[in-house]
Amino acid sequence: MYRLKRHTTTMVAAALLPLAAACGAEQADGGGAPAATETAADRITGVRWSVDSVTADGEKRPLPAGAHLTIGADGTAEGSYGCNDFHAKASVDGDRVRLSDAEATAMACADHSVRDERTLARTLTAGPLSTEVDDGRLTLTTADGDTVRLSERQDTALDGTTWRITAPDTAGRAHLTFDREAGTVTGSLGCNRVRAKATVRDGHITVGAPTTTRMMCEDSLMATEKRLAGLFGRRIDYRIDQQTLTLTSENGTTVRAAADR
Repeated sequence: MYRLKRHTTTMVAAALLPLAAACGAEQADGGGAPAATETAADRITGVRWSVDSVTADGEKRPLPAGAHLTIGADGTAEGSYGCNDFHAKASVDGDRVRLSDAEATAMACADHSVRDERTLARTLTAGPLSTEVDDGRLTLTTADGDTVRLSERQDTALDGTTWRITAPDTAGRAHLTFDREAGTVTGSLGCNRVRAKATVRDGHITVGAPTTTRMMCEDSLMATEKRLAGLFGRRIDYRIDQQTLTLTSENGTTVRAAADR
């Protein structure tokens, strides 16, 4: 009995020796495997970047509040040039990113927006872009020195924000403001003031019949007002991407707006 007990104790002690040695080694090298080094891809992918400006051929152009870019880890990119949405292929190699095969919507925009959109689209797809990330800001630079400056921003709150309509185009005249506490939406349809009840719940807004002023304006604005009126008296879905609000009604009316800076 004594010999069996002694033999067992010896085997247990032998079994514990490798474990103790391993623990000692783990403590000696700092308590575990070192953390992986963050790469450029980690810093720029999966982030909604608001496009602040594009500088091309020595000329700096500010972009509308709705312009944005998101580079996915799946090899794709999507965003908005300010009026038209786009998607493209994306690859990140070291500190460089390349966007290619970009396709965009073809919505009618103001003349100045079209020029700025074309400049932004051309710069983003000009070949490999070097990346510089600093404190929530991203700079993309082409081989010729043209730059796109972007900043990381959180989604704007629906409530209390003045949302200026960008599509359809009203030259910045139309805007809406939702007041969740009062249960209302107020603003302008481009010519006439508007007010209606509005209940916000679970990603959609139930909007009541509108009360408007009775001013007469040029035909183009009146036609746009008629389209915007399609948002009222029904339930509409809404989505916010940083500073861009998209409203889609049950009858197919889609309206885009940008948070007023």
